[in-house]
Amino acid sequence: MSGSSEGHGAHGRPLTLRERWEAYKNSPFLPATVLVLIVAAAAGLFAGSYTYAMANPTPHRIPAALVTQPEAARGEAFVAGMEKALDASLELHDYPDVAEARRALDEQKVFAIVRASADDGVALDVAGASGASVAELLGKAGIEVGDATGVEVTVRDVKPLQRGDPRGLALFYISLAAVIMGFLGAIQLSVHAHGLNPAERITFTVAYALLGGFAIAAAVDWWLGAVDLPFVQSWLILAFTMFTSGMVFTMFNTLMGRWAMIPTWGVMVLLGNPSSGGAVSWPLLPSALGHIGRWLPPGASVNAQHTAVYYQGHQFVFPYLVLAAWALISCTVFWVWRHRHPGGRARTPEHAAAAT
Repeated sequence: MSGSSEGHGAHGRPLTLRERWEAYKNSPFLPATVLVLIVAAAAGLFAGSYTYAMANPTPHRIPAALVTQPEAARGEAFVAGMEKALDASLELHDYPDVAEARRALDEQKVFAIVRASADDGVALDVAGASGASVAELLGKAGIEVGDATGVEVTVRDVKPLQRGDPRGLALFYISLAAVIMGFLGAIQLSVHAHGLNPAERITFTVAYALLGGFAIAAAVDWWLGAVDLPFVQSWLILAFTMFTSGMVFTMFNTLMGRWAMIPTWGVMVLLGNPSSGGAVSWPLLPSALGHIGRWLPPGASVNAQHTAVYYQGHQFVFPYLVLAAWALISCTVFWVWRHRHPGGRARTPEHAAAAT
């Protein structure tokens, strides 16, 4: 009887602070609390990163071509007025004639061409396809400078965006869809196909990337008719983007387990998408973002897609190398440390199989 009383007393005593903490730490309430804090912080960072990059675009060294023949003086005076109006310097490159300047525009070395026009005025050629925000800013500033100086200014968009995408956002949105669905697909494989072995996981990532990229391109081009895509090339860029994004999550899942979403979201969404140059062109982004974005998968995807659609014949290998590097590093880390990945299924030992 006394033993029973002692047992009840020991069992019913108040828990110490340390015991309460141990109980809380081993309960589902700790990760739930951490997730609440992470989601709240991610929401603020998400809004902040996009607002920082896009709310007040400011020009930073916009490359422009100045045609020096037959007359450069009018162009140089106009450029001086443009620099003052934009509160930033244009990065001028001299070209001897219009043909050379136009080639530089097609190769995306410059965003505008300044030249003397036949009516003793100035012609400002912009390229909406190189960035609607930059073209709009330059065109507006050019008209204002012309009015202020009494010089007749003719603004012409020599590389316009497609009619179904007047703001040039469609390519940004399809790349964004590929990035987000890429890592969401990898998350779903981890949850619903937990037992996939490494080679199988990579194979299924390739499969949903190919099908997903095709679905995105078909919806935008064939169904909605918003953008006339070079279909096969755009499809493969989207598939490459989805695969890379999926493998980035898989890499972090291997290294960090259940917290893999934090670095994936940070690299691909918080940092990658605002700096991609898709919604706001790189010359209008904060300088650091403009440089970093080209080295991240979202920026590489937007760059590759943009060039494929509007600058056929002037392709760059760099964005494809960026996607390939991220995909290769992610696959390598996953494969080398695959034993740490929370997925997979145990293999039956050979001697056990023989005994059976």
